[in-house]
Amino acid sequence: MKYIIVLGDGMADEPIEALENKTPLAYADTPVMDMLSKKSEIGMVQTIPEGMSPGSDTANLSVLGYDPKIYYSGRSPLEALSIGVPMKDTDIALRCNIVTISEEDVPFEERTIIDHSSGEISTEYCAVLLEAVRRELETDIYKFYLGTSYRHCLIWDKGEVAELTPPHDVLTQVIGKYLPKEKTLREMMEKSYHILVNHPINIERKKQGLNPANCCWFWGAGTKPMLASFEEKTGKKGMMISAVDLLKGIAVGAKMGISIVEGANGGLHTNYEGKTGAALKAVLEDGYDFAYIHIEAPDEMGHQGSVERKVQAIEYLDARVLKPLTDRLDKEGTDYRLMVLPDHPTPVRIRTHTSDSVPYLLYDSSRPRTESWSYNEEEAKASGRYIAKGHELIDYFFES
Repeated sequence: MKYIIVLGDGMADEPIEALENKTPLAYADTPVMDMLSKKSEIGMVQTIPEGMSPGSDTANLSVLGYDPKIYYSGRSPLEALSIGVPMKDTDIALRCNIVTISEEDVPFEERTIIDHSSGEISTEYCAVLLEAVRRELETDIYKFYLGTSYRHCLIWDKGEVAELTPPHDVLTQVIGKYLPKEKTLREMMEKSYHILVNHPINIERKKQGLNPANCCWFWGAGTKPMLASFEEKTGKKGMMISAVDLLKGIAVGAKMGISIVEGANGGLHTNYEGKTGAALKAVLEDGYDFAYIHIEAPDEMGHQGSVERKVQAIEYLDARVLKPLTDRLDKEGTDYRLMVLPDHPTPVRIRTHTSDSVPYLLYDSSRPRTESWSYNEEEAKASGRYIAKGHELIDYFFES
């Protein structure tokens, strides 16, 4: 038996009037999910423990079987593992987004955050921008490390786990009350704006009608993580396929394999086929029992507030991941168990994460069911199945 999870990050949502009062998941044209749902179990799972922030960090730890209340030490330290940062026990890691803030002639704290991802700027351009920041701001205490796209890392030697706000939680809002209370972090953010605002890359981006990557935004502080081995914990040899440093960092900490897929960028136009091929290679050729295919696009489109693009991201997941995945596994005659789910909702209306439970679909090729439902939030709730502790889902998936 092979096991595959297809995780549509932020895929769950609310009914939207423009979509006939359906959610994007219910509205999207998803023939493969529709077909699978008639042969599957569906239900709801609570991936965010009560009292914890609804992030992809806590949610994906849950889905992979790690109770966030035990294993979570902050988001950025997990990303630091992926980047290969040699963290000391006394280090604090912080996420360093390169974001877009408004450029009107007002004091820094009166500016507005426009885009948490700077138009999904490429890693190539961000490498140049981060180097400009590094030349001016890096010291023996504060070290910058390049990540992927707009997502980077700051290591603070003998720092503190400061209370910081994710930029995607304050889109379109004036930044003043969300800036760090810690003086040096706040000063570095303001200085980064002055370093980047007139950088040639940003001047050219504005000419092209693109959002400039004009400010560093620090958040997600935490200490060095200590995860148990996934294989020792579950008895399954697992492979992670993701463009996002957070997920790759979880995999490093859990001693899972990591597949680096060319062209996988965490955006709407990522290399879906490459990710699918990597998962199939892992379970059919390379001796892995389990593959985790993480698709970031639905979450990014939710943060952008784009109904149309979120629907498109879900349709791409169905057509470009699930179809070739199931076609190949069925052709090979391999017994497999497949789960499809989001990690958390990212409603287009509010453009950030919520802690609501999410729908899951569980298909077993060796024991197909006969059902009448479709896979979406409303019908998953109506099924009456509910898993209250998200970290118990993986054992249910492997053993059910």
